[in-house]
Amino acid sequence: MAHAPSPAKQARSAARLYATQALFQMEASGADLKDVQGEFETHRFGADIDGQTWPEGDLELFRALLLGAYDRQAKIDQLTDAALVAKWPIARIDPTLRAIFRAAGAEMLTRETPPKVAITEYVDVAKAFFPDSKEAKLVNAVLDHMARAIHPQAFT
Repeated sequence: MAHAPSPAKQARSAARLYATQALFQMEASGADLKDVQGEFETHRFGADIDGQTWPEGDLELFRALLLGAYDRQAKIDQLTDAALVAKWPIARIDPTLRAIFRAAGAEMLTRETPPKVAITEYVDVAKAFFPDSKEAKLVNAVLDHMARAIHPQAFT
């Protein structure tokens, strides 16, 4: 029988989901990093919205992912483009997928998270947004390619 994830793991998973949502919101609305970060920290973390309680997120991880994606977006987008087929550059893919790739890329570039853990976590984020497994499979393939480029030693 599987046991429930620890509160710390749940908070890290929530932070990844929130970072993906925040990055999407920044791109969709053109909002400033600090404004979106403040909105999420004030109104989403642990909030009760429409009768659903949102989990508390790992605030430090959330902030690190947002800042890492913001500061390294060009590098992350290059890594993503390299993992996609030539006729599907990152600009042509779904903005939610771009947000997932940017949050995951930021984590792989700036954190000590084992690459396989990061991949699994962001595949789960993809499944939350896309119940059809096609997008989750794409996320898995792209992130595996990115992780091998960033941390080749983890795959030897």
